[in-house]
This record gives sequence, structure tokens and C-alpha cells, in this order.
Amino acid sequence: MIMKKLFRSSTDRKICGVCGGIAEYFNIDSTLVRLGVVLLSCLAFGTGVLAYIIAAIVMPEA
Repeated sequence: MIMKKLFRSSTDRKICGVCGGIAEYFNIDSTLVRLGVVLLSCLAFGTGVLAYIIAAIVMPEA
């Protein structure tokens, strides 16, 4: 069994590569992840921004 690891993307990045890394992990388009973060930020009182910052600190670079 091969274990996948979650990394920040070094190729698909706009700010820190968090959304690109999540998209690579789940094998989906990074635009969908970015839209999810924007929606979460708008609808949940900035939770998406806080989650992005924490993920950028915690996730290792690929």
C-alpha cells in the first residue's frame, strides 16, 4: 500500500502552494480548491484565510 503525503506544491502555486498541494493530493483541479477557500473565507467570517495561513506554516514544501 502506497501512502500519499500532503505537501505544498512547488509548481502549482499562487501564494504559498497550499491549494495546489491539496489539489494534487486529492487529484482534482486546483481552481476548485481555490474557489472553496474563497467561499469559506467569505461565508465563514474569514475562516478560510486562517486555515490557509495555518496550512502554509504546517505543510512541508514538496
